[in-house]
Amino acid sequence: MSIITLTTDYGLKDYFVGALKGKLLTINPECKVVDISHDIDPFNIVEASYILNAAYSSFPKGTVHLIGVDIELTKENQHIAIEWNDHFFIAADNGILSMLCQKIIPQKMVAINIHDRLHEGATDLEVFVQVASHLANGGSLNVIGKEIISIKEVTEMKVNLNDQGNQLSGCVIYIDHFGNVVSNITKKHFIEAGKGRSFEILLKSKSIKSIVPKYSAIATSNKFPPKYFEGDKLALFNEAGYLEIAIYRSNPSKVGSAHSLLGLNYRDPITVIFT
Repeated sequence: MSIITLTTDYGLKDYFVGALKGKLLTINPECKVVDISHDIDPFNIVEASYILNAAYSSFPKGTVHLIGVDIELTKENQHIAIEWNDHFFIAADNGILSMLCQKIIPQKMVAINIHDRLHEGATDLEVFVQVASHLANGGSLNVIGKEIISIKEVTEMKVNLNDQGNQLSGCVIYIDHFGNVVSNITKKHFIEAGKGRSFEILLKSKSIKSIVPKYSAIATSNKFPPKYFEGDKLALFNEAGYLEIAIYRSNPSKVGSAHSLLGLNYRDPITVIFT
């Protein structure tokens, strides 16, 4: 069974998501359509890229991932489809796929060129639906586009290591449902730059000098139950492999979170100093 995933900023109040699924099922009734997220902040390609990067590998090889964020076709943003790590991704060339391509070189990339084959007035989303259905049915990228060798990058996703090799500079790219703050610094970045050295993670007004393997590991004393440590700040590498700042057992609506209590917001700097 073919699988098509959806990652959009459409929300669930309007009819857009339902209509999108209806269009896909009209063309390919046998495909399975799976929602990754429809709550991406409007036009936030960095957030969409992180969500997709964290989720795609949970799906079988050959899955088609449709990304409906900032998809309007312009001179600057062409429509693209890529085969990457045996998955297919359809998006606008606005930098949204650059986080993936930092890890593994794409197997093939094309600029979609089927727009004039559709009915007059076909929307950008209808183009994506046609491409997704074609790929989900085993179709070739060559049929729907012209091969390209590069895509746009989002510079704010890049982590910088200073010339002295003792400072990693990143930023906040996502705040999750629990108010945990995710940076663009990966475990790979940290290990390669740190080389086993001591470190300090600098936040806006606080710092953290250790990384725990899981949230509950913050409870380090046998004299006190885990509840005693509720509200303590911590750092860990999340399941997607990104450095995350959290408050142990935080509840954003009642006691606050890393986002609210530490004052960390989207694009705020996160710096790791090695000594």
